[in-house]
Amino acid sequence: MSDILTDITAGVMTITLNRVEKKNSITAAMYATMADALVQAEADPAVRAVVFQGHETIFSAGNDIGDFLNAPPATSESPVFRFLRGISTFPKPVLAAVCGPAVGIGTTMLFHCDLVYAGNNAAFSMPFVNLGLCPEAASSYLAPQLMGYGRAAEALLLGEPFMAEAALEMGLISRIVPPAEVAALAQRQAQKLAAKPLSSLLETKRLMKQTQAPMVAARMAEEGQSFGRMLREPAAREAFGAFMEKRKPDFSKV
Repeated sequence: MSDILTDITAGVMTITLNRVEKKNSITAAMYATMADALVQAEADPAVRAVVFQGHETIFSAGNDIGDFLNAPPATSESPVFRFLRGISTFPKPVLAAVCGPAVGIGTTMLFHCDLVYAGNNAAFSMPFVNLGLCPEAASSYLAPQLMGYGRAAEALLLGEPFMAEAALEMGLISRIVPPAEVAALAQRQAQKLAAKPLSSLLETKRLMKQTQAPMVAARMAEEGQSFGRMLREPAAREAFGAFMEKRKPDFSKV
């Protein structure tokens, strides 16, 4: 079965991370599939909204480390960057149903969703510094904007996780419900959107996003350049080596 499932029903495209045995860690092939699905959804007038979902126990553990090290993103056309550009500029409503851990891009992609519904077991984290890297998905800009600098610093500099209640308070998510109810809630809300005039949805989202859109695009490009450079540097090599060897990293000499 595919690691990414797509379905279109009653005007809603649902994109499901379907690699639960690997904690829904995302490979380059999965990014490519999701990027292509967004292109399809944007072009299809029958699609009025998109929902991303994982499993009741896990949204995503972030990048698949093994796949990431074997084929790191080398250019702006790499699948991960195509996906990030696609979700950040997608003109129709994007929703997410999040349960369990949402690590790295599992959290940063949510900054580009219009409505996020979370289970009370959701846990969000952006541990890029712990991997010798920097933020991505324009999260270095969007996190301070949404959370305030202090909370963003805890999330991005310390890499400390935060739970659903904190995410709701800061506005990252829209509502908390039991995990078994999250997917159904996201679908109900998406169906409400799908019943509305598409032209109004498109224009309203454009107006809300237009001020920050240039900064998001510029910051995403800058982060991508820094991320690629830092991936080749000693701190990242030590962090990933420690991960693969299942030991604690030693950054004392980097």
